[in-house]
Amino acid sequence: MSERTTQATLREVVREDTTVARGPMVLPQPAELPEPNHEESQPPAPAPEKPAADTGSYRRRVLFVLSGIAAALGLYWASGYFVAYTDDAYVTSDLVSVAPYVSGRIISLNIADNQTVKKGELLATIDPTPFQLSLDEKQAKKTEAEAQLAVDRDVIAAAQAKRDDAAAKEHLASDNLARAKPITAEGFLSRQALDTATAKEQEAQAELADTETAIATARQTLTLHQATVAAISAEIAYLQWQLDQTKLVAPADGTITQLILRVGDQAVENKPLIGLVDAHAWRIYANYKESVIRHMTVGHTAWVWLDAYPWRFHRAVIQGIARGISRDPTERKLLPYVAPTTDWIRLERRFPVTLVLQDPSPDITLHMGSDARTIIFY
Repeated sequence: MSERTTQATLREVVREDTTVARGPMVLPQPAELPEPNHEESQPPAPAPEKPAADTGSYRRRVLFVLSGIAAALGLYWASGYFVAYTDDAYVTSDLVSVAPYVSGRIISLNIADNQTVKKGELLATIDPTPFQLSLDEKQAKKTEAEAQLAVDRDVIAAAQAKRDDAAAKEHLASDNLARAKPITAEGFLSRQALDTATAKEQEAQAELADTETAIATARQTLTLHQATVAAISAEIAYLQWQLDQTKLVAPADGTITQLILRVGDQAVENKPLIGLVDAHAWRIYANYKESVIRHMTVGHTAWVWLDAYPWRFHRAVIQGIARGISRDPTERKLLPYVAPTTDWIRLERRFPVTLVLQDPSPDITLHMGSDARTIIFY
């Protein structure tokens, strides 16, 4: 029996005793005791409550996480004033397009794809036969023209000899006329003899004038033939240059790339046939946000991570910073175009920064177009 049931029974007994004292005595009937209720006999368990220590610990964890996020955001914002990083970078060099200056059929190929070549090394040969035949023809014309020059010089020499003879005759005739005039005036020489001397002088003068004209004509002919020889010589020089251009040589040290040229192919003037990656023009193009390039200067040190050689940093310097970019991918090809979106997200405008590796390790082989990451400390 529970304590609560016992107290109720006692209260009933007391009430009955009081009633007997006031009235006739009545025997008390035994009270029916309620069936014990085991559920009521046990006190209800109190509801569990969270300890105050657990609540405080949870709040501290939340505050710690929020503080960490705020600190990370603040550090990221402030880092832009001390360091600039980008993974939008790549390795590049100069791609030299080897194009022939003459057209013709390829008769020999001295290289293979991805072969390393030195400047001046023979790459391919165009059939030189047509150019050699044209050169031989012009050289024969030049020989003929030079022979004509010798004839012209002989003609001039002969005309000069005649001119000298005519000048002597003219001088003699003039002297005779000069002596005849005073004699004729004194009556010692007839008038007919004076006229004869005068006619001889005039004849000598005319002959001298003819020889002078002949010399001038011969000299003009010589000049014309000399011009012809000069023109032929110029044509010969051009044909010789064309003949030399039938041998395609490497314009720089580098590596042959994407070789599709074959023996028998037709080479077309000024149309690229062979691609060559320059071995001495390697550089890194890194696209940096416009909000950080103001801190950069030419010659500043940078560090480069090459994806081809991970976990290694290479020292570089800033060679140049682009002063402009194109906002239209279809125009202004002389300006670089940097796409402002990635996966449909509008990004901040970026400008190419050119980096040059300093003292690169000899065991590193750079590949044009490979990815890189760069970091610059201000």
